[in-house]
Amino acid sequence: MFVVARIGKAHGLRGEVTVQTHTDAPEERFTVGTEFVTEPDRGPLTLRSVRLHQQTYLLGFEGVPDRTAAEALRNTRLLLPEDAEADVEDDDGWYEEDLLGLTVTLPDGTVLGEVSALHTRDVQDLLEVRRPDGRELLIPFVEELVPEVDEEAGRVVVDPPEGLLELGD
Repeated sequence: MFVVARIGKAHGLRGEVTVQTHTDAPEERFTVGTEFVTEPDRGPLTLRSVRLHQQTYLLGFEGVPDRTAAEALRNTRLLLPEDAEADVEDDDGWYEEDLLGLTVTLPDGTVLGEVSALHTRDVQDLLEVRRPDGRELLIPFVEELVPEVDEEAGRVVVDPPEGLLELGD
C-alpha cells in the first residue's frame, strides 16, 4: 500500500474535507468511486465527490454527510495498493529520496548547499537546503524558483527572488 493523501480539516457543511496530496497524479487518483484503505483503520472510504478549490483538493466520501463526520476523519491517511502506483506516469514530480544530497546552485553555478529535506505542504512544497555554514534555507519548490532538477548531474538549480537568500540572517 502507498499513501495517496492525508485528510486535513473539514470544509463547509456537506462532509467535504481538504487533503494534503502525496501523489503526483491527483487527478488520476481522485476519481469518483475510488475506494481507499484508511490508516488508522476507519474502514474503506469511497470517493463521492472531488473538486479543486484555491489549489486544494476537496473530497467527499460516501457515508460522510456533514461537517461533524468529516472532522472525525482528520489526519486519516488514504492508501491504495502498490500496483495502482505503477499505472500512473510519474514524470512531473519528485520524491524526497530523489532529491536528498543533491547540490543546490544558483543559475551562475554558485553553490548554495545541498538538499536536506522536502517538506510537502497543502499549497506548495518547500525545498530545504543546508548551507555550507550549517544554516537551513527553505525555498518554495515551484518551477519559477527551481527551474532545473538534474538527478544525473546531482544538481538542483534555484533562481530565488532578491532577498530570499537573506531571510533568517
